[in-house]
Amino acid sequence: MKHILLAFFLTFCLTTHARHYQVVVVGGGTSGVCAAVQSARLGAKTLLIDATPWLGGMLTAAGVSATDGCYRLPSGMWGDFQAELARHYGSMKALQTGWVSMIQFEPSVGNRIFQSWVSAEPDITYRPQTTWKHLRRTTRGWRLTLVNGTHEERISADYVIDATELGDVAHAAGLPYHVGLDARSETDEPWAPAEAQPVVQDMTYVMILKQYDKPQLIPRPEGYDAREFRNCCINSLNDSNLKTKPWTAEMMMNYGRLPNGKYMINWPLSGNDYYLNDVDYTPFQRDSAERKAKEKSLRFLYFMQNELGMHNLGLAGEYPTADGLPFFPYYREGRRFTGRVLFTLNDMITPYNRPAPLYRTAVAVGDYPVDQHHNEHPVPDLTLPSIPSWGLPLGVFFPRDDNRLILAEKAVSVTNLVNGTSRLQPVVMQIGQVAGTLAAMAVAQKRVPCRLSVRDVQRQLLKTGNYLLPFLDVPRSDALFPVLQRIGVTGILQGRGRHHDWSNETWFDVDSVVQASDVERLFRFYTASSAISTDSVSALIPANLNAETLQQVFARIMKAHQIAGIEHLSTLMHTSLEPYNVPFPTGKISRKVFAIWVDTILNPFAREVDLYGNMVGTSPLS
Repeated sequence: MKHILLAFFLTFCLTTHARHYQVVVVGGGTSGVCAAVQSARLGAKTLLIDATPWLGGMLTAAGVSATDGCYRLPSGMWGDFQAELARHYGSMKALQTGWVSMIQFEPSVGNRIFQSWVSAEPDITYRPQTTWKHLRRTTRGWRLTLVNGTHEERISADYVIDATELGDVAHAAGLPYHVGLDARSETDEPWAPAEAQPVVQDMTYVMILKQYDKPQLIPRPEGYDAREFRNCCINSLNDSNLKTKPWTAEMMMNYGRLPNGKYMINWPLSGNDYYLNDVDYTPFQRDSAERKAKEKSLRFLYFMQNELGMHNLGLAGEYPTADGLPFFPYYREGRRFTGRVLFTLNDMITPYNRPAPLYRTAVAVGDYPVDQHHNEHPVPDLTLPSIPSWGLPLGVFFPRDDNRLILAEKAVSVTNLVNGTSRLQPVVMQIGQVAGTLAAMAVAQKRVPCRLSVRDVQRQLLKTGNYLLPFLDVPRSDALFPVLQRIGVTGILQGRGRHHDWSNETWFDVDSVVQASDVERLFRFYTASSAISTDSVSALIPANLNAETLQQVFARIMKAHQIAGIEHLSTLMHTSLEPYNVPFPTGKISRKVFAIWVDTILNPFAREVDLYGNMVGTSPLS
């Protein structure tokens, strides 16, 4: 009996006296490190755990140290990371060492940058080489057990951010998810296959190599067959019936050339991409299965050394691992969880013509093409459309069935096709920063993240230099930047998206002349009433749009909605332009001037929207 009471007492102590954190970030990857740093910077007591000794995930620990997209959209910590790399290597130009990316760096350098970010935050407790188990939901948060070697520790948290590579935490919480290709009928995306398929993108076990002064030949791998890589580049083993000629070996190597003479080998064309859907495997099963991807990369290295004559090419010693390879493979896809909002390609391509105006809730941006790697497991019934750049809606971060877990990394609520562009590193960094913002604001305001004000979240992100929408006209360092972002997410002035070659863009067109349709959207924003007809709105729009007639428009709206300052409106229209060094117009009005006036005089950004972009608390214009 005494033993039973003692066991009960110890269990009670361990449970009730578990160390408590306000925010726990599971996974120190590309998303997780940004989530933890942002959460701590905003004052939340934050725990960050990762199974490896490195921070940065796919950018560092998995070896993909060549970023994709957002070169002209340096949003938030992604922009800060670019600046840190440029400082380390001397310039942005020094990062352009290979042709696959404008930003390439050594993974160890990226890890050191992320480590410095984390160590600079007193509110972060960082536990490397630490895993977790026994996740349990409580009435006010979570309990879980940390595992480091043989040591275990029970902790509790108000909020958990799932920043794992494959969405393992949300899965353990029992939340519904999707893996693989969605059916066209499920997402209403015409480019999706007719039937859902449990096919994920290829993974890659990346290698970081370099040239040595002497041969670095590795032993012949078991099962090696040179024909496996015969079409990776131009060589004597090429198939004679190839539809397109491969690139040269030099092009293949320079694809991922890194500073200091290193090479990132992440080659999709008959190279080291590997098909494996181990998303739902146990950790033990996953570890065993991923070894096959590693073995393929080593066979590829043997091919390069022996068939292509690159005898002096060998592993660069970039990683403190027994085999010199990264800590884990590069996953392009994991579980995508059912969220309060599902972001589809339709929302991305035609943001202003959708039943739910999700662009009004945008919190992160992307501009990379829809990139899907299915070289090892082809999917015939799949097309990848051209897209403009886009804004990620806030609702994708919130699981439908839990309000104290925040989705990050690649687990956010997007379709499989959207994941082809949202999975890229600059976007995933922003996703992490948004997740950390949500968690810290939830702690500070004592309300669950999905109940936070959309506009308050966007305001906070603008303070940290984050883009809400991907306008290219004005850099984030410009005083006009927050004005365009605020007006952009109201929809009063809409961006012009376009696809040009491999470039996906959105322009605000600041110097274009304001049109009657812009003024009509302004009226509709303030009426938000289906009872008002198109004709009656049109009758409110002046025939000649100049400063005098727009003053009348503003006065009408201010009077109807009891907006202060109507008696000083003329003066306000002059003084509002001064902080931006914009002269008062004497003729036609540019979109830039119109944006400043609307933002300063009417402040439509103050009008709250819900997670679907619908305005809250609207009233008709009298």
